[in-house]
Amino acid sequence: MVSLWENWRRGVGMSRRGPKFDTVGGPSTYAVELTKRHSELSLTKQGADSGSMRVNLSWRMRSSDLNGRSRSSGSLRHPLRALRPHAVQGHTQGVVNVDLDLACMYELVDGSKGVVQPLGNFLGDWNAPPYVKLTGDDRFGSPSGETIYVNLDHKDEIRRLLFFVYIYDGTPAFDRTHAIVSIFPSNGPRVEVGLDERAPQARSCAVLLMENVKGELRVRREVRYVYGFQAELDRLYGWGLQWGRGYKTQKV
Repeated sequence: MVSLWENWRRGVGMSRRGPKFDTVGGPSTYAVELTKRHSELSLTKQGADSGSMRVNLSWRMRSSDLNGRSRSSGSLRHPLRALRPHAVQGHTQGVVNVDLDLACMYELVDGSKGVVQPLGNFLGDWNAPPYVKLTGDDRFGSPSGETIYVNLDHKDEIRRLLFFVYIYDGTPAFDRTHAIVSIFPSNGPRVEVGLDERAPQARSCAVLLMENVKGELRVRREVRYVYGFQAELDRLYGWGLQWGRGYKTQKV
């Protein structure tokens, strides 16, 4: 007979040989989370290197700034304090003006380079180079967020794509937003990267790098915060673009 101890040891061994990546959600919302420990994934090996790939940025302001306030002994000792207005912490859309934008620097095999972003209205193209298309500009953190589509039927023409997020206007507040960049490939689970590290003064963050390495498409978690904008990310990754001041078109 097999002892309970042996069964327990086998169970531990099987769990250690389980999925390499952290998973999020149940069967209907299955996702793979790229972390510092498990930071890279091959789209080619999971059969997701063709068709349409959707990259989405969703975000909301953290509620902890309000919900996390102390309600303990201080309120009991001084009950009138509960009636005093709190100092503004800048956690809501109406108080802190935070506009997160999703963007992508691209480099094609033929040497063409550029950027797809709301700023300057560089929206890209789906059926022609760079085969990267931005749709929508979410300025208020709505559930739908912002989305970039990549036409992977032309993957052989793509050398690398850097997906990044920047704060276009308002207070640098990455530490007060709960932002997630998700990849929805044509096959397999979605891939998520959370921007949950504290970088209160950062204005930009390189999130994901997709590279074509000898015909294999790989995505790698970056999550590298910088205190400048696109030009600083450009220098960090050696893109070599010329940057100037740009503005968004005003919505009516």
